[in-house]
Amino acid sequence: MNAYETMTPHQRQQEAQRLRARYEALRDMDLRLDMSRGKPGKEQLDLVSDMLTVLHDPADCLLDETDVRNYGQLSGLRAAKELFADLLGCKASECFVGGNASLQLMYDTIAKAYTHGLLHSPRPWSKEACVRFLCPSPGYDRHFKISQSFGMELITIPMLPTGPDMDLVEAYVKDPQVKGIWCVPKYSNPDGIIYDTATVARLAALRPAAPDFALMWDNAYCVHEFEGAFVPFADILSLCRAQGNADMVYEFASTSKITFPGGGISVLAASEDNQRYLQALMAIQIISYDKVNQLRHVRYLQDRDHVLALMARHAEILRPKFHCVLDLLEREIAPLGLAQWQKPKGGYFISVNTLPGLAKRTLELCAQAGVKMTPAGATFPYGKDPSDRNIRIAPSVPPVEQLSQAMEVFCVCLKLAALEALA
Repeated sequence: MNAYETMTPHQRQQEAQRLRARYEALRDMDLRLDMSRGKPGKEQLDLVSDMLTVLHDPADCLLDETDVRNYGQLSGLRAAKELFADLLGCKASECFVGGNASLQLMYDTIAKAYTHGLLHSPRPWSKEACVRFLCPSPGYDRHFKISQSFGMELITIPMLPTGPDMDLVEAYVKDPQVKGIWCVPKYSNPDGIIYDTATVARLAALRPAAPDFALMWDNAYCVHEFEGAFVPFADILSLCRAQGNADMVYEFASTSKITFPGGGISVLAASEDNQRYLQALMAIQIISYDKVNQLRHVRYLQDRDHVLALMARHAEILRPKFHCVLDLLEREIAPLGLAQWQKPKGGYFISVNTLPGLAKRTLELCAQAGVKMTPAGATFPYGKDPSDRNIRIAPSVPPVEQLSQAMEVFCVCLKLAALEALA
């Protein structure tokens, strides 16, 4: 029972009047705060701006007698592949280096599955009677939209504190129409959960009925701690190979939240056999991605140790913002029992689960007061949260002062939504 349920109708009416007056005052401030996406803030972008001048002479564009300004090297510079291999723990020969968006590589992998099939596909997915995909939820809305855009049937898999519900996953993959699963294994979007060792091992050891099942491993936050020491993670490619599933996994990462989201580099890590198959298709659509930018990143980031040192500086900027959100939730919402939330130590989001039926109304009120957040339901397949309770908060962009204002708006709106539900 939440605190409002213990009040008399008269007490609730008085509380609603007080909150409505505060809400009107906040709305009159004409706030325009966008917390809908997990983007680096200006301080973080300024932190790495000297990368723009790493290459300042024509001679700087030569690497191993290769002029990176020219055509060639479809899979990316060897040095860029080695950098990603160092970060992910895989082999450089298993890496394909792309442009600024790993999402593009994910979409392209699924698109190729539909047009041509994957390495072990009996036929292109477009020729299948039905394609089903597993979606751990709450999860990343853009993953779900990729699947939905190709007409897949999306299957919700509940997220547990250890990762996806593996009993359900193992049951579903017995269906040959189930062609894959989306995973964010470290600091999952939006819960900030790190898959535990047993979950990762069970995923690597899956025995899907579909010979072309795709373990879509979006390791977006692999080095993105903002609290505490770096948390190591296993090389999923090696784990799958040890289980006889070398060709099942497709791992993705990028520098989007390390350097510049609009000017980073990304990677698709997969088995060497998968790389040969996919690169034969890619060679028809692209000569190479931006090798000048790849070299810029190689020269600036250098290696894993330098990346982790840079991420520690990012953490100094992000930590106060996450503390601001969590502190306000603890002070304003926890005593009332209106919601529960994760307390992540990395990633870019805080996932709040309100009492059932309050998420949409809370965010509607927030929007009217000038605070934009990810739409309610976005973290579930088809944009439909069956309990209307999950809200994804992205604290990274606003300065702490503005973030504090936004969270005051949020807390007032959640309280109002809860009182309206009891009226």
